[in-house]
Formats: sequence, structure tokens, C-alpha cells
Amino acid sequence: MASVFLLSPASCSGLRAHMILRPGAASLLARRLREPLGAPLGEVYTFLSGLYFRGKLAYARAFADRPEHVLVITPTAGLRPPDTLVTLDVLRGFARVDIADGSARFRRPLLADARTLAAGLGADDEVILLGSIASPKYVDVLSGVFGPRLKFPAAFVGRGDMSRGGLLLRCVTARTALDYVPVAGATRRGARPPKLPPLPRRVVQAGE
Repeated sequence: MASVFLLSPASCSGLRAHMILRPGAASLLARRLREPLGAPLGEVYTFLSGLYFRGKLAYARAFADRPEHVLVITPTAGLRPPDTLVTLDVLRGFARVDIADGSARFRRPLLADARTLAAGLGADDEVILLGSIASPKYVDVLSGVFGPRLKFPAAFVGRGDMSRGGLLLRCVTARTALDYVPVAGATRRGARPPKLPPLPRRVVQAGE
């Protein structure tokens, strides 16, 4: 049984996005986005989202059986590998689409790519959504295609984005995957779980 991980998108219209989209932005990432090749989608989303997307990407790469089973949801380009190169113009196009309003520009490519992915899945394969199921913005599209094979980490319920990111990074460190439950019929909102314990500090040996 293989697990395909779908990572929810980062916001392309917040403060961090403005830092790299504004004219004259001089950070290394902003400069790379202005070059013809651009920068990897996973790196851009990690900057935009911080701990949450960093945790999702690290977790998916750690527990996917092969790299092509890690895909990122985008506002206008459906499902894309995290190594996909994006430019400033592409990112600006992402920022113009509000995925929460059910725009066809978001839903159509996502639906097409989800159907293509579903056609190539084995009978026992599962699709793991690393993202919120509290709103229908992408859950409805994905549930309609994958049905009971669409699952998510049960431990996500009740947690905020930062807590989810921290949880995922701890799982990577411990080499322990989370338990997944079907999105269909799942509790989408719940009580806030206890605060995560701090990550153990790495002891640096003399001479390192």
C-alpha cells in the first residue's frame, strides 16, 4: 500500500508574500523569483507559511514511498511537485485567486489533476491530506474524487497551524508516522489538545 501526500497551499496574499512580491524586494528568494527559472514551489511556500509548511513538506518527504507521491495544492495549477519552479508572475497569479470562494480557476485544475492521480492509484493506496479539513475549499473537490481513500492525520483536529507544523517535525525526528482517518465522516473541529513538549536540544560534542 502506497501513501500519496497532498499538501495544502500557503497564503500568497499575506505579509510574507508582500515581502517578496513588492517592487524592489531584495531578499535572495525575491531575486530568484525574478529570474527566468524562478525558485522551487516548496521553498517559496515554506517561506510564506513558515513552520506549518516546513513541517508538512518534511513529513511528506520522510514518509512517502517515492518523491512523486508528494504533491502541493496550488491556487491555479492543480497539484504540483514541491520542486516545481515558479516565477514572480506565477506567484502573483496565485495571489489573485481566493481558493475559499470556490473559484473555477482553482477547482478545475485541481479536479483534473486529482482525477489523473486517482486513475493511477492501486486498489489499496491511500491519499493523505496534510491540511485543514475544517472548511470545504479543497476538501470537497478531493473527497469527490478519492472518496474513503482520502485521509488526514487525526491528531490535526483542534490544533492550529503552528502546532500542526511542530507535531509533524517531531514525527520526522522520531521516525514515527501519525495515524490517519478518512475525511468522510470525520470530526472536523475539536477541543485544543495539550501543548506539545519542547523538542530535545541537540548536544554538540567537542570538536564538532
